[in-house]
Amino acid sequence: MRQRSIAYWTATVFVSCVIGVSGSLAITHAGPMMKALAHLGYPRYFSNLLGVGKLAGVFVLLAPGMPRLKEWAYVGCGITILSASYSHYSSGDGLLALEPLITFGALVISYICRPTTRRLTALINQAS
Repeated sequence: MRQRSIAYWTATVFVSCVIGVSGSLAITHAGPMMKALAHLGYPRYFSNLLGVGKLAGVFVLLAPGMPRLKEWAYVGCGITILSASYSHYSSGDGLLALEPLITFGALVISYICRPTTRRLTALINQAS
């Protein structure tokens, strides 16, 4: 059980750091982020949506409770990460398109290893 908890927290903190930093860069319109989004073909205003969504997802993943919202946060983070990979691939970035998949792998580990209290089944069992 201890190994599972370590795997969960290691993966969750890694994903939260990656998504949190990129969300912060997006919401502050940092130069490197804006240049990357322009290269991928996204409009400037997209960084606001992306930043708010990423930071909200990180908050939900790290906050205690809220198992239903956590399910949505995992889905949203997964879609964002896979979309980043596809966007890099479609923009001709070669192997850079594989980099987001490392974060996706950590997200999957976090989801699989999450404690029972952070699962939707905990909410369903409480209602019964």
